[in-house]
Amino acid sequence: MALSNNINLIDSLPKVRGRYTENADLSKITWFRVGGMAEVLYKPADIDDLSFFLSEKPADVPITVLGVGSNVLIREGGVPGVVIRLGRGFNNIYIEGETIDVGAGVLDRNVAMACANEGLSNMEFLCGVPGTIGGALRMNAGCYGSEIKDILEHAVAMDPSGKLHQLTSEECQFGYRTSGVPDDWIFISARFKGNVANSNEIHQKINELLETREKTQPVKTRTGGSTFANPPGQKAWELIDQAKCRGMELGGAKVSELHCNFLINTGEATATDLEDLAETVRYRVKQTSGVELHWEIKRIGEYLAKVEKKAQVI
Repeated sequence: MALSNNINLIDSLPKVRGRYTENADLSKITWFRVGGMAEVLYKPADIDDLSFFLSEKPADVPITVLGVGSNVLIREGGVPGVVIRLGRGFNNIYIEGETIDVGAGVLDRNVAMACANEGLSNMEFLCGVPGTIGGALRMNAGCYGSEIKDILEHAVAMDPSGKLHQLTSEECQFGYRTSGVPDDWIFISARFKGNVANSNEIHQKINELLETREKTQPVKTRTGGSTFANPPGQKAWELIDQAKCRGMELGGAKVSELHCNFLINTGEATATDLEDLAETVRYRVKQTSGVELHWEIKRIGEYLAKVEKKAQVI
């Protein structure tokens, strides 16, 4: 069943070389493994195909861009309109000298490893960033003291009309986990600048970072990365711990005991379980510290109300 009032949405879309899928189950491609359907899922064949789609689609069709589903929570009500997922046509990595050109669909970790193989440093932190380069650009992703803005020479983004724009790091107006690029622009690619270094030493550093990550984060569970952004001068996990939310459960959702700024789907969680648990955590942090946490995970789609469950602390 279509999610919008336009029952024949797919018939109104331009004929592309990429692939359309009606009522695509998004829970299969998100790290939480929860969520509803995309009214239409579109995987463009390449940049030209995406540009043609954007320029020819009906103006009133809503667009949502989805990467590998790492830092998102898809609600059970599904996503109306067209969900765009960049695939093979956006997975290029090209290294020449100290310059790295990558497509927005490339996994962050793959960029770190490719640069290590070529003896280029500065990209090591990307091994700890879940998701793709497109998502990393959108939120100025970072960890271990580095952020996308520190390595970016320029990015290429496509506006809603299908026109390409080249943007410097300054023009992207990066902030903490934010960028100033309009929400309806789609990142296509990026050029990064590295430094020549010893390949073995770079690999060693990456291995150390990955070991630290595995010891301190629930990376082998169904999670979505950091739930909340760190407030200025503070750490979200410390505020959550002080509010005694570590290990809290709601339905099949749980606050990680290893790192309490991570939510976990223990196996039977719904998107509503996860969102409601996170909102309970936000409320308790506000009550105990006066600090209002802001979501780092992006919530997408229609919210469905459900029978209220009481969060339990174990």
